[in-house]
Amino acid sequence: MKTKLIMAVMAVAALSSLTGCRHKDLMYDVPVHTSLRVVFDWRYAPDASPESMGLGMHDTESGQYLRYTFPGRDGGTTHIPFGSYTGVCFSDDNTDWAYFAHPDDTDLFEISTADAEVLPASRLGARSLPRAAGTEGERMAATPQMLWTDRVDGIILPVTMGDTTITLYPEERVCHYTVDIYDVDNFDALTGLHIDATISGMAEGFHPGREQASDTPATMTFVLEARDSSRSLHAEFLTFGETPATERSHTMSIYLVDDATGAGYHCTADVTAQVADAPDPHHVHIVLRGIDIPVPRQGGGGLIPDVEDWQSVVVDLEM
Repeated sequence: MKTKLIMAVMAVAALSSLTGCRHKDLMYDVPVHTSLRVVFDWRYAPDASPESMGLGMHDTESGQYLRYTFPGRDGGTTHIPFGSYTGVCFSDDNTDWAYFAHPDDTDLFEISTADAEVLPASRLGARSLPRAAGTEGERMAATPQMLWTDRVDGIILPVTMGDTTITLYPEERVCHYTVDIYDVDNFDALTGLHIDATISGMAEGFHPGREQASDTPATMTFVLEARDSSRSLHAEFLTFGETPATERSHTMSIYLVDDATGAGYHCTADVTAQVADAPDPHHVHIVLRGIDIPVPRQGGGGLIPDVEDWQSVVVDLEM
């Protein structure tokens, strides 16, 4: 009986020991997330004013993609699983114009714009417009707004209870384009008008992870405004710049419709040299002189012309 009692006590003790081991394993305190402080240093774009900044964190081991948003431009603190990451930041207040493709892939991630279904001033349907020779296959796209991005590699977030800080240095990723057309015949008849125009061969987007413009060209729409003070047609707009391709061509097209008759006028000019040879590719100024734009008549309620009804003119403009 005594022997049986001793064996029972030993069995209970052994069971308690095993239970204690399991309990210890379950309670072992390993932090799953670490505290991450994100700082945006604007030394390369001191005047930037994004309403919020996004940060995509790509786990280099698992491939997991995590996205965080910080109000304002200064950054903040968040919690993230420990591991090794590549970080890509971007201005995140652009949901009204920006389209995000493949955000979970560092190299394929692209920020682009919507299709330009209609011209911004006349609201003419893009599909009914004549296109400059060689640009018929390009997507007609809206111009972007401001965009700042940066990429940082080799972010190591260790298993620790302390804070980890990473600093990113966003740069402006869009290009400023200005167009001035002087010596316009019939300028007085154009006063107060807004005239549609496009420029071909622009990059259709930007890859923040690669920090370069997209390879695919697009034709982007903009509006020319008649300026009495300089008796010129003027436009200012943003683009993603040229594509990385070695051979580029850029055609500027002007569209004008006579509202009384429905007749359409389409003028094209090759502006490749002024774009490609610009001293600063982020600030391109296109200057043209001498163009004869027909006098439009308003209020007649003319029909919107089909492609074959447009009068298309290729003009060698004096630069």
